[in-house]
This record gives sequence, C-alpha cells and structure tokens, in this order.
Amino acid sequence: MIISHFPKCVAVFALLALSVGALDTFIAAVYEHVVILPNRTETPVSKEEALLLMNKNIDVLEKAVKLAAKQGAHIIVTPEDGIYGWIFTRESIYPYLEDIPDPGVNWIPCRDPWRFGNTLVQQRLSCLAKDNSIYVVANIGDKKPCNARDSQCPPDGRYQYNTDVVFDSQGKLVARYHKYNLFAPEIQFDFPKDSELVTFDTPFGKFGIFTCFDIFSHDPAVVVVDEFQVDSILYPTAWYNTLPLLSAVPFHSAWAKAMGVNLLAANTHNTSMHMTGSGIYAPEAVKVYHYDMETESGQLLLSELKSRPRREPTYPAAVDWHAYASSVKPFSSEQSDFPGMIYFDEFTFTKLKRNTGNYTACQKDLCCHLTYKMSEKRTDEVYALGAFDGLHTVEGQYYLQICTLLKCQTTDLETCGEPVGSAFTKFEDFSLSGTFGTRYVFPQIILSGSQLAPERHYEISRDGRLRSRSGAPLPVLVMALYGRVFEKDPPRLGQGSGKFQ
Repeated sequence: MIISHFPKCVAVFALLALSVGALDTFIAAVYEHVVILPNRTETPVSKEEALLLMNKNIDVLEKAVKLAAKQGAHIIVTPEDGIYGWIFTRESIYPYLEDIPDPGVNWIPCRDPWRFGNTLVQQRLSCLAKDNSIYVVANIGDKKPCNARDSQCPPDGRYQYNTDVVFDSQGKLVARYHKYNLFAPEIQFDFPKDSELVTFDTPFGKFGIFTCFDIFSHDPAVVVVDEFQVDSILYPTAWYNTLPLLSAVPFHSAWAKAMGVNLLAANTHNTSMHMTGSGIYAPEAVKVYHYDMETESGQLLLSELKSRPRREPTYPAAVDWHAYASSVKPFSSEQSDFPGMIYFDEFTFTKLKRNTGNYTACQKDLCCHLTYKMSEKRTDEVYALGAFDGLHTVEGQYYLQICTLLKCQTTDLETCGEPVGSAFTKFEDFSLSGTFGTRYVFPQIILSGSQLAPERHYEISRDGRLRSRSGAPLPVLVMALYGRVFEKDPPRLGQGSGKFQ
C-alpha cells in the first residue's frame, strides 16, 4: 500500500495556509467528452502522430476548462481515456505515454516543461490550470522503466500505468494516481504492485482520487473515504452502461450517498458503446447529471458543493442495512420462484402477481422483502423481485448481495433481468429491504427513460429500508439495494477469471 502525502514541514505550512483561506462551498465541474479516437492499429504510430491526436482532444477539453473557469468553477474533472481513447495494445499505446513524476518533486510543468524530459501533455494541462486559475483533473498514461533485478518487470523493460493527474490553480502537479483495479480489457496497462491511497488538501476540502472500476473496490475506494476521511472524490471514468443495475448515473450517485462524500464523476461519451452518464453528487442529493444516448456531443456540468459535508446538519445518518429485514418474517404470497440472469449472475426471482402485496425472495444468506402498491396492475408489463448472494466472476471477481425490483423486458419471465428503457406501471408506495451482511449497500431507483427518481419521492430509513415518502406515482424501471461484501473478494478485482482473460 502506497500513501501519497506531503513532508511534515510542508504539510504544517499548507495547513496554516488552508485554514486562512478555507471555503465553505466550492463550484465543481465535470466534462463528458466525445473522445477523438485513433485508428485501430497494432503497429505503434510516431510520437508526433500520437501528440497530434492528444492535442486534438485537449483542444476540446481546453474549451470546457475555460468555460468552467469563467463560470466560477474551482475544479474540473475530465474522463478516463479522454485524451487518447482506449483502442490499444500494449505496444501501440507506448507513443502516447509520458514519464509522470511523483508530486513531491514540486513541479509546475508550465514553467519548467523539460525538467522530466518530453512531457508536452503535462505541460499543456499545467498551463490550462495555471492560465485559468482552476484545478484540472485528467487521465493520461505513465511509463516507468524497470530491469531484470525486478522479478515482475515486463519483457519490454517498462511498466505502463493508467494514471490520473491533478494540477492545482497555479499549474503545479499535486496528485498522481495509478489505477489499481484494471478492467479486464485494459491489456495495454500494468497492475501497480501496491494500491496507492492518494489524497490532497485544498482551501475547499480534502480530496481523494481513483478511476472507473476502482469504485467497486475496498482498496482504494473505501479505504480513502473511511480511513483518510476525504470530503470529495475525483472520478474519471470510461463507463459503458450495463442495464439494469450498472448504469453510470444511478450507481455513482448511490455510491456517493452510501459513502457520505461528494463525487465528481466525468464519463466519456460514445453512444455506440453505451458510454454516457456524468454527474456531480453530494451525500444528501444528486446535484446535476447528464445522460444522453441520442446525440454525439460533449456536456459541461457545474454545481455548488459543500466543502466539508460531514460537518453539515444535512449529512445523512448511518444506516443499519440488516435491522428491519432481519426483524420480519419472510412474506408468503402464493409465490413461486424462478431463476434469471443479470450481468452473468443468476438471481432468484419471484413475480409480482397483483397491484399490491408483500413478497420475499431469498438466496443463500440474503432475504429481500418488498411491500408495494401499484396504481394499477397492467397486463402488458411484468415486475419481479430478485435476490443474489454470490461471487460475480465475469470481467473481474467481486462478492455481491443484491435486492432488486425490476420490470421484465417482456411478459415472458425469461426476460427478467434484460435491459428495459420505458415503463408505464406506476408505484404509489414501496418498501424494499434485505438481510445484508455488509454495511456497504448502494440504493438506487431508476425511472422510465433511465431517469433518476428525485430524492423528494423516497428515503433511506436508518433501519435499512428504501421506501417511498411522497405518495407520487413513480414509473419504476429498477429499484435496487446493491451490496458489496468486501471481505469475500479475491485480492484484486481485475485479476479474477473473466470473459476477456
């Protein structure tokens, strides 16, 4: 485990400076970027050609940075793979990589561009931050030489890392994070030997940073929040939406709510790969989000956030996700269970047969309880309550406990768990709970058209119920309590057996 921190003497000075200029709120910005992709090739292009493509993407990001700064933003997050894309082999990405030093070197690339060799991308990002007086967060590739004395050194003599960088408003490199949990198709990058817990202080709170698939992990995602007590997470991602349970906006907003931090999530935009969904999320509410499968255009989002949300009276209370569900007996409603698949996991489902009722679905140690009332029971739409308690094994390995209410794709029960875009059945009342064996449960409600349910229409009770509170009829597509049981995970999420490995 690697912890990024300042030397003690510098840290003391920094804390004194921060206490003087501390801000209660700040303006956050994220940019969903339509990445200009290189041509697919296994033969590396020249360094000049690689730089030309990267500059084309930075030209677009520059406009977003300048616009955000003009609107008062203190910090902007851009997406994972946002500068060069993702169509690479290990060899073909090499011309796009730069040597990214440890932030402890006290370096402003805009003022000293050749200190660490050819670092033209870092120089440009640094100047963008400095010239616009804004923190800039970007995702680029790092290269580090190694030799035979290192038993893990790759045959080509170098490590290649998926890397986030942060430049402060003076253009100084203040954070560098190597993605720890690589997604299965990321064959162009190496796994870091150790997890890096990267945090840094600003006048508007303490920040942590990690990337995309890391959000499923205990290390670094949970550790940097629980043990390092950060206020906000910077989150570059290249997330392709996998309905019904793994759509970017619902999952990321649920994570922010459950973990009690601000989350600044910037996704790439590529509708052919179902990539969209960026947002700015606070513990108590979704501030702003963008989801667009209709157009091919980027989107800048801005919102004001509390700098230190834990100190606020609106900060959510702790939830005991086991309390209510373990206190009630399983409901029996003449139900018959049936299996169904969601993202390669076999759920135990039961069909909702009437417009009102109480149902229980169980699998292993998890029992999911649902009480509900529909405005009417339509004959052309079918809903099911599902439970899953097991190890997910495709594109990584991680242990899940999930309770979900969802609309089936058709009236055929074999389609329960398949993606659905619209719903006409409206739920006037609902309560969903489960006998979870973890405190890390992420609650989400997705409405017709893949829209988030506004917070005024539901609440999370302290005894672990996701329940309605407004009485307004809601056209529910998916309702879920998505639990992660970290102690049952393998050592690293991305190194399990998987479809691409």
